[in-house]
Amino acid sequence: SKLQYVGKAFSQAVPASYHYFRPQDRFPCLVWQEDGEDGSFHANNHKEEQAIHGTTDYFTQTEWDPAVDLIQATLENIGAAWTLNSVQYEEETRLIHYEWDWTVIDVEEEEDGEI
Repeated sequence: SKLQYVGKAFSQAVPASYHYFRPQDRFPCLVWQEDGEDGSFHANNHKEEQAIHGTTDYFTQTEWDPAVDLIQATLENIGAAWTLNSVQYEEETRLIHYEWDWTVIDVEEEEDGEI
């Protein structure tokens, strides 16, 4: 269920948010995906906490796009440990591509269900 909160938070920050795939003609857009477990905690022969690792990619044609700050604030707000892994200009698509690595253990959810 923590991944549902991650997806909801990203879609609140960037309405054109997608899980796993990027549409070819929709920009700007955010694509996020989980890619495995990362440093989970085990005790008494069972998993006490599960840490999920993922990546988020943001594609834009706008230099100094304010959505970049919104994405980073979203990662902070959900309690993710994150790193801006790379920023690159893609000649072929003419897009600026940002990539973040993140890990979540417990997602910060407010009492009213908002993120």
